[in-house]
Amino acid sequence: MKFTPQSIPEIILIEPQVHGDARGYFVETFRQDLFAKEIGTVNLLQDNESKSKLGTLRGLHYQLPPFAQSKLVRVVDGVVLDVAVDIRKCSPTFGKHVAIELSGENKKQIFIPRGFAHGFLVLSETATFCYKVDNYYSKECDRGISYCDEELGIDWRLPHEQLLLSEKDKRAIKFKDADLFEY
Repeated sequence: MKFTPQSIPEIILIEPQVHGDARGYFVETFRQDLFAKEIGTVNLLQDNESKSKLGTLRGLHYQLPPFAQSKLVRVVDGVVLDVAVDIRKCSPTFGKHVAIELSGENKKQIFIPRGFAHGFLVLSETATFCYKVDNYYSKECDRGISYCDEELGIDWRLPHEQLLLSEKDKRAIKFKDADLFEY
């Protein structure tokens, strides 16, 4: 596995080695020993999966302490634009984001630590999105930031009219009004 820090160094792109032949392929998607060596000790304790259709935008989501979550995200089938926004006050990259295309074909993964809001947009007909988290969901600690906040400057690649949003994501607040993390 290759681990590459991104423009926000805490966001790590992980590229697993794919072993393919005429039958198909084999890939290790997670190894605790390599993960601990490259990223540190993170206790990933739950796997989640969603399937969504073209134009579905989920995010930008995060949870406050004590239920803040780190995530290891990947796409099994399809293509998504995955986005992580630094919401740590006083961080040198506060308010900046990283956007990476993940697909079933490229098999790339992203590690997103606590202190970041996360979202993704489906760019293919459908996409199956999988992620591991290091904390359980808490409705009371669940938060969201508007995906279209101009202050964040995220290019989602599709026109607003084509986006499919949950009611929760439609009501998400501006970045300037969000509950933030300490750096």
